Amino acid sequence: MKLFLREHALLLVVQLVQLGFIVSIYWMDGYRELLTVLYSIFIAFFILCGYLVYQFFSRKHYYLRLSQPLESFDASIQQREHAPVSVALQKLMHSQYRHYEQQLYTLKKQQEEHLIFMDQWVHQMKTPLSVIDLTVQNIDEPEFASIREELERMRLGLNTVLYMSRLRAFEQDFHVKPVVLSQIVSAVIHDNKRLFIRNRIYPEVQGYTSEITVETDEKWLFFMLSQLVINAIKYSAGTDVEGKKVVVSFYLRGNEAVIEVMDRGIGIPAADIKRVFDPFFTGQNGRSTRESTGMGLYLTKEAADRLGHRIELTSEEGAGTQVRIVFASYRKLTSV
Repeated sequence: MKLFLREHALLLVVQLVQLGFIVSIYWMDGYRELLTVLYSIFIAFFILCGYLVYQFFSRKHYYLRLSQPLESFDASIQQREHAPVSVALQKLMHSQYRHYEQQLYTLKKQQEEHLIFMDQWVHQMKTPLSVIDLTVQNIDEPEFASIREELERMRLGLNTVLYMSRLRAFEQDFHVKPVVLSQIVSAVIHDNKRLFIRNRIYPEVQGYTSEITVETDEKWLFFMLSQLVINAIKYSAGTDVEGKKVVVSFYLRGNEAVIEVMDRGIGIPAADIKRVFDPFFTGQNGRSTRESTGMGLYLTKEAADRLGHRIELTSEEGAGTQVRIVFASYRKLTSV
């Protein structure tokens, strides 16, 4: 109704001005029959109101569509009336719909081709990296230690690219099953043993004597926990604390199971804590280390959300960081 009134407001003003001029002309000409003048004004307004009522009800759906937000993209091309303006608008909307649909299809196809290329490229790069790693791993010369370090960085970078690609097709790339937390923690610690040794950081595992089993995707949980452990190592390496260590613990907290990664590293500035899960955000610490991509915690948070888990982070600058993966359901199996 408001849109209809705004559209016809000028017509109402013109009609009022026109009637005013006509009455003024008759009055100045000496015509003084007031009842006849009022009757003429009434007839004119009656005809105008009849026209406006017809216009409103004949284009009611047209005005409703223009004044209300669309519930879906397809709703914009639904035809409900046959007024000339509505038909013209409908043809324009159909034309735009086909145009944008073609653009979306082209962009989607290009994105899929890019993702396929990235997946293939990452897998192809893993093979030469593995060969180089096997070649230099048993050589103790100092220069080969540097090569192994760079290989590790390249491997971590490739894994980040691979999981970023998998995240876009997450619904097709996960399998939920029972996962024992102690086993996944041990696997992550073992997989990053070189990183611990190179940075002279001691890993400490704390857990229940009984096994805690959660429902999750093992591959994605391994990736998430690896990201947290790698971050803990990276931001602990630059500190001067004696006996540096990263503590990985798993425990029960009420009705939830928790994996916690705690370090005593440089910590996160208070101004950066709210943004650490944003993509490509490196913050003050990332700019100082020059190795941060800003994607590790983002991928971890996204994967946790899609698996129905929760990420909690607490940190104090200069005192360290604690990051927890919280599972809503678990099973506790007592060891014999």
